[in-house]
Amino acid sequence: MLALDFPEINSLLRWKDLFPSFNKIALIAVLAVVISSTIFLLALRQNHEEAPRGIRNLAETIVEFIENGVVMQTMGKEGLAWTPFLLTMFMFIYLCNVPGIIPFFQMPATARMAVPMFLALMVWVIYNATGIKHQGIGGYLKSTLFPPGVPKALYILVTPIEFISAIIVRPFSLAVRLFANMMAGHILLVTFALLSEALFQAKDKILIPVGILPFFMLIFLTSFEVLVAFLQAYIFAMLTAVYIGGAAHPEH
Repeated sequence: MLALDFPEINSLLRWKDLFPSFNKIALIAVLAVVISSTIFLLALRQNHEEAPRGIRNLAETIVEFIENGVVMQTMGKEGLAWTPFLLTMFMFIYLCNVPGIIPFFQMPATARMAVPMFLALMVWVIYNATGIKHQGIGGYLKSTLFPPGVPKALYILVTPIEFISAIIVRPFSLAVRLFANMMAGHILLVTFALLSEALFQAKDKILIPVGILPFFMLIFLTSFEVLVAFLQAYIFAMLTAVYIGGAAHPEH
């Protein structure tokens, strides 16, 4: 018989505090801030008259990626002032995602709903505040709840839908998209890791070669999670830019 003892879900998501009110998720978040800050602080210390190299080359590549791949694609030149915020958001989320495949951590911080929800609520406050700043509260509510080009008779249906979509569902969907993707990857990695271990240690020797299949699947999923970690950070930053750009410059 193959003994496969899958741990309780709670044990996959929670750990004992490293010290009071500070667990592995908090440690990952702190390290994400420290690592991203260190990269750009070290880049600033290099001589800007020389050709970019090393850490400065990495920092400039990331900045150019956010400017060209996120800001210019969604907000245009007027949105370049948002580059530092979007860059910070991207780096923090990416560095919170990657620990899902790193030994000892083996858990993305974004697979805990509190982290994506906090980020989504922060984005919600920022894009609403931006809309009010650029349009005034009346103009912002009008452009959000009464989209142009819709027959007036349909506003009785469209306005409640737009309110629920823009004010309630948008931050929730932003958080759930990140959380669900990272959680799903984490659970899959744990499942195939346990299955591989159980087959390799099976008393029935005929099952040992079978363990190669889930082991290769584990390697593939681990590689795939590297891509997912990047994509989810990129999508979150991209949607944030879309929401801020739409609030600042609504369609007419």
